[in-house]
Amino acid sequence: MAQNNAVAGMNALNGVELNLFTNDELKAIHYATVEVMQNPGIQVSDPEARQVFKENGCEVDEESQVVKIPEYVVRKALQLAPSRFTLWGREKKYNTLIECGGKVHWTCFGTGVKMCKYEDGKYTTVDSVDNDIAEIARLCDWAENIDYFSLPVSARNWAGKGAQDVHETFTSLTNTQKHFHHIDPVGENVEYYWDLAVAFYGGDAAMAKKKPIFSMLVCPTSPLELSVNACQVIMKGARLGVPLNVLSMAMSGGSSPVYLAGTLVTHNAEVLSGIVLAQLACPGASCMYGSSTTTFDLKKGTAPVGSPELGLISAGVAKLAQFYGLPSFVAGT
Repeated sequence: MAQNNAVAGMNALNGVELNLFTNDELKAIHYATVEVMQNPGIQVSDPEARQVFKENGCEVDEESQVVKIPEYVVRKALQLAPSRFTLWGREKKYNTLIECGGKVHWTCFGTGVKMCKYEDGKYTTVDSVDNDIAEIARLCDWAENIDYFSLPVSARNWAGKGAQDVHETFTSLTNTQKHFHHIDPVGENVEYYWDLAVAFYGGDAAMAKKKPIFSMLVCPTSPLELSVNACQVIMKGARLGVPLNVLSMAMSGGSSPVYLAGTLVTHNAEVLSGIVLAQLACPGASCMYGSSTTTFDLKKGTAPVGSPELGLISAGVAKLAQFYGLPSFVAGT
């Protein structure tokens, strides 16, 4: 049967909407962010990344390692960044389309270092190992509500033995049919992750770049720093065609302003600087605008992920991502 015709110009609300900002308020946050990116600027600790910024019109102070990013560089990068892309699974049915303002997708999260074991009516806590990663990966494959697999725990049995992150990548890729989101990547080992993806395609590097079966999450260091590791992950990932999730984990009242509006501004500057670097390294690189930003519990010295502030910040960040035309990734409670 023919469907009813859509009404021209109709703005339909197909779900519940939490709208924290008007368009003018989003512009105000953007303008404040642009000021921060130029004064004081972003500390970029990696020499190669500083050179990339310098070659593209940014003011670089080698002594302080501070990069001042003009607004036109930010705007050009946002024009280049795609608003939608696919997270490819090992099986076609698990491909996940990530898009600005599109469907909400779910993943597990981490990276934890402990497992809670239940045996003989008692709970015990032990270090997580690579077999835990494998079991959780297979569980997430079974769970229909999980759209792609994020590294849930670390392989502590490989700690101190070298290439722990590579073993975690191998265990994940060989135990899930879904897309693998590496949330603890190490810049100097990105090529090894890439080799594993190429091996899945029988050595076809072009296919691995066209349909990458893994992506990487990278965190700026709050306040306002892109570390050597963050820069290397961003630049290598962009050049290899690996999707990137630039995610700030600022803590309001700790590593960012105590006022949530101020935290959104510094958070925005951190994430945008990473996305700009990705686009300068490889125009058109697939990027998500990420957040696990929350408040800081001044009494207990913790970052409460279940706080109301996290929900408010996540909603605000998602709105900022839509303002920039970027897919968003935010922490849940």
